[in-house]
Amino acid sequence: MAQSKGTVVLAYSGGLDTSCILVWLKEQGYDVVAYLANIGQKEDFEVARKKALALGAKKVYIEDVSREFVEKFIWPAVQANALYEDRYLLGTALARPCIAHKLVEIAQREGAQHVAHGATGKGNDQVRFELSCYALCPKIKVVAPWRLPEFYQRFPGRRELMDYAKKHGIPVPVTPQTPWSMDENLMHISYEAGILENPKNQAPPGLYTKTCDPAKSPDTPDVLEIKFERGVPVKVTNIGDGATRSSALELFVYLNDIAGKHGVGRIDIVENRFVGMKSRGIYETPAGTILHHVHLDIEAFTMDREVRKIKQGLSLKFSELVYNGFWHSPECEFVRECIGRSQEPVLGTVRLSVFKGQVYILGRESPRSLYNEELVSMNVQGDYEPADATGFININSLRLKEYHRLQSKVTVKQDE
Repeated sequence: MAQSKGTVVLAYSGGLDTSCILVWLKEQGYDVVAYLANIGQKEDFEVARKKALALGAKKVYIEDVSREFVEKFIWPAVQANALYEDRYLLGTALARPCIAHKLVEIAQREGAQHVAHGATGKGNDQVRFELSCYALCPKIKVVAPWRLPEFYQRFPGRRELMDYAKKHGIPVPVTPQTPWSMDENLMHISYEAGILENPKNQAPPGLYTKTCDPAKSPDTPDVLEIKFERGVPVKVTNIGDGATRSSALELFVYLNDIAGKHGVGRIDIVENRFVGMKSRGIYETPAGTILHHVHLDIEAFTMDREVRKIKQGLSLKFSELVYNGFWHSPECEFVRECIGRSQEPVLGTVRLSVFKGQVYILGRESPRSLYNEELVSMNVQGDYEPADATGFININSLRLKEYHRLQSKVTVKQDE
C-alpha cells in the first residue's frame, strides 16, 4: 500500500480514461474525490456517481454549471463575436475555465492540496485546465497522469487501459468504441483522433449527433426573432408557432434544438494548437452559429464604425486568449471589460431564417440604430451635399497620386 499523499479532486467524466485514472490515483496513495460537471452533455449522472463510488472515490460531486456556462462564458464570447482562426467558435475552450472554477472550489471545500485531470499531454485542454487552476488557487498542485512517465509508459495504448480496467473491475463498454474521440457540452460537440487524424478522411455519416444532415432537414424554414440588450440575447420568438424563450439557459437550449433540426453549425477544420502542432477537428455548434450571425448583424447596425474596428482587434485577441487557456489572465479580463463597454449600444431585434444548414438574416430594428434611411436614400438628398464628395475624393487621392508619381520615377530610372 502506497503512503498516503492526501486528497485529490479528480475532474471525472465517467469514461474509461478517468475511471482508470481514479483507480490509479488510489494506487498511488491518494484519497480521491470525484467531480463531474454537468455542462449540458448527454450523460446519466447517477450512473456515473455510482460508478465512481464503486471504484473507490470517497465522495462524488455532480455540479450543474450549465447556467453559469451560458451567462458567464458563452455570452461574453457572443458579445466578442469570438472566432479562433476565423472558424472555430471556441466551444471546448470556453467550457474548460468554467469546469476548472468549480474544480478549485471543491478542492478548497475539501481541504485538498491536489487536483487531477485526464487531459492528454499533446492537447490544449491540459493548458486550459491548469492555467485556470493556478490562477484561481496559486498553491494548488496538479496531477496530470498523461504527462507522468510512470503512467503513460504503463498505458501506451487503449489496449493496456482496457486490460487494466478488466483487472480492477472497471466497467468496459460492451459496444465497440467509435473510432474517434468526442467531447460534448451545451455549446458544442467536438470529434477528433482515430480515423479523423488523417485529414483526407471524410467524416462518416454516423458521426454527427447534435445536427441532422442539412440535405435531410425540413423543407420549411424556421423564422425567428432574437432580441439583444448590451449585445446579449434576451429573448427569442418563433414567428411560426409563437414559442418564446427568455431565460439564458432556456433560450440557448431552444436555439440548439432549432439549429440542430436544420443542420446548422457543422465545421471540419485543421487548427493550430497552442502547444505547437496542427490538429484536425470536427465541430457542431448549432446555437452558437445562429448567435454569431445575428450578433454580427445587430452590432454592425448599432455600433460606430471606428469603435467597431478597434473592437474587431479586441475580438481577435480575446479568441486567442480563450483558445490558449488564459481566461483568468489580467489581459483577458481587461479585453472582456473593453468588449463589454463596446456593447452598450448593441440593442435591438434581428429577424432570421434557419434553413438547410444556413442562417439567413431577414431584417433588423433598433432604437440605437446609426442607420439613417433619409441620409442614405437615393431618392432624398437629406442633409448630405453631394458636391462635398469632390473634396473628399481629392484629399484621399493625394496619397495615391504621390505614391504612383514616385513609382513612375523609379521605374524610368531603372529602365535607363
